[in-house]
Amino acid sequence: MVKPLKFGLALSLSLLLTACAQAASEPSFSEPAIGFEAPAAPGDFVGGESFAPAEESLARDAGGVFASQGEPIERLVIRNAFLSIVVPEPSAAVNEITALAGELGGFVVSSNVFQTTFGEAGVIADQASITIRVPSERMDEALETIKEGATEVRSENVSGEDVTQEFTDLESRLRNLEAAEEQLLDIMNKATETEDVLSVFNQLTQIRSEIEVTQGRIQYLSESARLSAISVDLIPDVAAQPLEIGGWRPEGTVKDAFTALIQGLRFLGDAAIWVLICVLPIGLISGVPTYYIGRTIRRRRQATKRKAAPSKD
Repeated sequence: MVKPLKFGLALSLSLLLTACAQAASEPSFSEPAIGFEAPAAPGDFVGGESFAPAEESLARDAGGVFASQGEPIERLVIRNAFLSIVVPEPSAAVNEITALAGELGGFVVSSNVFQTTFGEAGVIADQASITIRVPSERMDEALETIKEGATEVRSENVSGEDVTQEFTDLESRLRNLEAAEEQLLDIMNKATETEDVLSVFNQLTQIRSEIEVTQGRIQYLSESARLSAISVDLIPDVAAQPLEIGGWRPEGTVKDAFTALIQGLRFLGDAAIWVLICVLPIGLISGVPTYYIGRTIRRRRQATKRKAAPSKD
């Protein structure tokens, strides 16, 4: 009776300490709370062994900055940006922003190109939106490059969220959970009753689930801080679109007339270039000798005629 009683007491103490550690370090993702309690105090015995706290203890220094072993922790800030810009061709701008993300070491999260009707005249034009992620240290460079290709910047919003407190809290919670898992594994290895093994196994399953969730949240915060998200709303320049009135597009007709004019001038320019570079040199090379030969022949004929004229008289 003494051994089962001792094992049950050890198991109860371990589970109680695990629950306390989880409750003390449970983070709130909306309003992160700080909990840095170890699973148990030094010298407490769980399952017949001393349960030591984590080696690194986190404390708030006088300046309000979290410190680990006296050293300040690097701030973890998630920076995001939103742009609403006017561009001549939204679909072309999407391709340019996609290429920019690759050049800066980022990637495209999503992109969408669709048609929209603008103005009282019902002008139909493409509109687009795109979201990319780039390294946070190059976010300002990406914003400037995107704005360079815009006709107008209608709105720009850059936001930052400091998640250092939540991140530190999650790391503390992860250490507590892993320490509790080790203690439960040790207890389960020493258990001899099937009922006790199943009870500890259920607690280990719950602990392992909490560990994976916490690790996932830590990874998400790290990646979000490393890669900034830039969302861009691309609005077409409606002034550049032809005005349609009752099926007739006067601006489209003007555009076609200018196109024909430019094509005509282009033809004349091409013809002049061909004449100057190709036709004229060939004409000079072949025409000058032909001219002098023809003139010489004509002069000889005229001289022969003049000599023959008196003899006939």
